Amino acid sequence: MRTEEEGAARDAHDLRHHGDAEVRDDGARLVDLAVNVRADTPPAWLRERIAASLGGLAAYPDGRTARAAVAARHGLPADRVLLTAGAAEAFVLLARALKVRRPVVVHPQFTEPEAALRDAGHDVGRVLLREENGFRLSDGVVPEDADLVVIGNPTNPTSVLHPAAAIAGLARPGRTLVVDEAFMDAVPGEREALAGRQDVPGLVVLRSLTKTWGLAGLRIGYVLAAPDTIAELERAQPLWPVSTPALAAAEACVTPDAVAEAEEAARRIAADRAHLVAGLREFAADGLRVAEPAEGSFVLVRLPGADAVRGHLRRLGFAVRRGDTFPGLGPEWLRLAVRDRATVNAFLQALDKALALAGR
Repeated sequence: MRTEEEGAARDAHDLRHHGDAEVRDDGARLVDLAVNVRADTPPAWLRERIAASLGGLAAYPDGRTARAAVAARHGLPADRVLLTAGAAEAFVLLARALKVRRPVVVHPQFTEPEAALRDAGHDVGRVLLREENGFRLSDGVVPEDADLVVIGNPTNPTSVLHPAAAIAGLARPGRTLVVDEAFMDAVPGEREALAGRQDVPGLVVLRSLTKTWGLAGLRIGYVLAAPDTIAELERAQPLWPVSTPALAAAEACVTPDAVAEAEEAARRIAADRAHLVAGLREFAADGLRVAEPAEGSFVLVRLPGADAVRGHLRRLGFAVRRGDTFPGLGPEWLRLAVRDRATVNAFLQALDKALALAGR
C-alpha cells in the first residue's frame, strides 16, 4: 500500500470515465459487460409501480413516506436517512457540505468520490491498495490525520468485500468515514454491511438502488448517517432533489418482498460469477489473472495487451470496462460485469477469438 499526494500520476486517470461510455462510444449494438447494472431490470412489478406514480407529477415531490420506508428497512429513525438522486449526488453533497482538511480516498475504487472532492476544491490524498495484497486493507494504511476517508464495500472495480470490522476500525474521533455500499445488496446476506449501524463514530453509508434494480436512468439512492450529518447534507441539496417516480421506486425497493427478491438475485449472481471466474481461469496460459476472491457483481482481470483485446472484443460484439481510469490500476486491467451463463459462455468464446486475434 502507498499514499499518493501530488504529481503526474494523479492526472493520468480519467476520473469521469464510466462503464456506460464503453457501450455508447460508436453506437454499436454490443453485449454489455461494461456496466454494473443487473441485466433484465427493472422487473415488471417495479415498472408498474413507477408508472402508477406518474399521475402525481403535477404535485411537488414529497419524500417523507419513502424516507420512512428506507429507515424501516435498515432499522433506523427517519432522521438518519437522506434520499438522493443516486449515490453520485451524495458524493457531491459530502464534498460541498462537510468542512474537512485532509480527505483521503482508498483506491482502486469508484472514481466519483475523488472527482467530487476535487471539484469542490479539496486536495485529495490517495491510499492505493496493491494487487499483491489482494487489494485489501491492512493496519496503518490510512493516515491518522485524515478527517474524511472514503472506501467502497464491496469495492468497484476490485470486487473485494472488506470485513466490516476492518472498515469500522478506520473510524476515529473527528473523522467522517464514508462507506460506499452501492453493490452490497448483490452480496448474499449482505454480510459485512455497515448500513444500520449506529455504534461507529462518524459513519456515513451510501446505498444505491440503481444497480440491482436497473434504475440508473431514474437516479435514486440514499445516505445513512447521524442526524446532524444528514441535516448538514440536506442543507446542501437543491429543493425537491428526488423526483416523484424515483420516490415511488425507493419505497417499492425496500419492502420485505423486494429485499427478498434482491437476496435471490444476489445468490444467482454469486453462482453466475463462479461460472465466469471458472471460465476465465482457463485462459491462465494466455497470462490472464482474476483478482480473487471476487464478491461483487463484477470481476477484475489482469491481461497483458488488454487494450488490444478489448478492441477485438468490441468488434466481436462485446463491451468490457477498461481499467486504466482507476487510480492504482493500469492498461492491463479490465472489469467484467457478471451476466447469466448463456451470455458468459458466449463471451468466453469471444474472448478466445479476441486473444487469438491479438496474437496470444
